[in-house]
Amino acid sequence: MPFGLIWTHGLPVPTLAGRVIGPHFACMDVFAASERVMGMDEATWTRHANPLSVYSRFSILPLFCLAIWSREWLGIWALVPVALVVFWTWVNPRLFAAPARTDTWAGRGVFGERVFLNRGQVPIPEHHLRWGYGLSIAAGLGVLPLIWGLWALSLPWVITGLALSMGAKMWFVDRMTFLYDEMKEAHPDYASWMR
Repeated sequence: MPFGLIWTHGLPVPTLAGRVIGPHFACMDVFAASERVMGMDEATWTRHANPLSVYSRFSILPLFCLAIWSREWLGIWALVPVALVVFWTWVNPRLFAAPARTDTWAGRGVFGERVFLNRGQVPIPEHHLRWGYGLSIAAGLGVLPLIWGLWALSLPWVITGLALSMGAKMWFVDRMTFLYDEMKEAHPDYASWMR
């Protein structure tokens, strides 16, 4: 039979003729692609560890929803606020100065994301992989009612989608603090990010 199923990182992954297919690769590609698109280098990651950057970043999805909703009032000119939100998404990690301290929840969450993104070079414990993938999938599923709400201009659906997606993202960042705390003990490079 050409179709099969293997377990990797505690998750079922479909195979076709012995090759992995399906959402497992898509999920991994989304993480790597987002880092590339954002152009995150060492200096940008350090600046992004500023709590002002992390907390203000949570404004992006609600602002994006408002920009999409503004098509009702602005018509085609709604593309202007959409472009402004895209710009805010890119500039946010660069806008704030590098923090004096990085031992905050926000700093450790950002560093945990870096560790998670680097899991191909430095493996991370299985339970952190499961949490990372699971919460990312949950955040993605929260986007479904959000999209419907924005299409139908239904505020309850938009709020439901925002709550699900942002709740899962906040939980993801929280779990990344645990990942960072565990991995900095084992890898001096990771520990050197802490100030």
